[in-house]
Amino acid sequence: MPSTPAAVPAAPFTVGFDLDMTLLDTRPGIRATYLALSAETGTYIDSDLVVTRLGPPLLDELRNWFAADRLPEVAARYRALYRELALAPTVALPGAHAAVEAVRAAGGRVAVITGKYEPNALLHLEHAGLHADVLVGDLWAEGKGDALREHGAGVYVGDHLGDIRGARRAGAVAVGVATGPYGADELLAAGADVVLADLTEFPAWLAGHLAPAEV
Repeated sequence: MPSTPAAVPAAPFTVGFDLDMTLLDTRPGIRATYLALSAETGTYIDSDLVVTRLGPPLLDELRNWFAADRLPEVAARYRALYRELALAPTVALPGAHAAVEAVRAAGGRVAVITGKYEPNALLHLEHAGLHADVLVGDLWAEGKGDALREHGAGVYVGDHLGDIRGARRAGAVAVGVATGPYGADELLAAGADVVLADLTEFPAWLAGHLAPAEV
């Protein structure tokens, strides 16, 4: 008799997370970096304003303060200063470690898809004691969606309207967290499937999401 083919193990599910204001409160470090950049360049930067609108790419913010021909030089200097000044003040947001561990405990993979410069994002994760199976940086909004699809993420968790757009592009469940610049109503209006107050609510949500549907 022909042998029965061995069953192919199911691929582990993947949950994507944004970084800034989703897993980590990076505002103090970003503010310190912009203050230093302002002092070095002699260019006024409203660092308090900057940290209220985190999410879009670095160059989008720098264009508000510097001429276009200076952007490559200034961005490189910002990223160097960032490594010196931004790691120590950054803290994990409530529930961040538990959210990542909940994915692992359920047999899943963690993908951090962020707009942050990828080498600095890796330093942040290491400093915070968070491990990602996949890390992709320098992406924003729909660009995050392409990475989520590439890595098979069925859920994406983020605090920004751009994160919701990325999840929708990937066909992933869009989980908003109201720890960034937008409240629950705004995240829902942008297309979030669910909004959590913060990541402390994520393990229970994930357990319900993964539970077999009742017949």
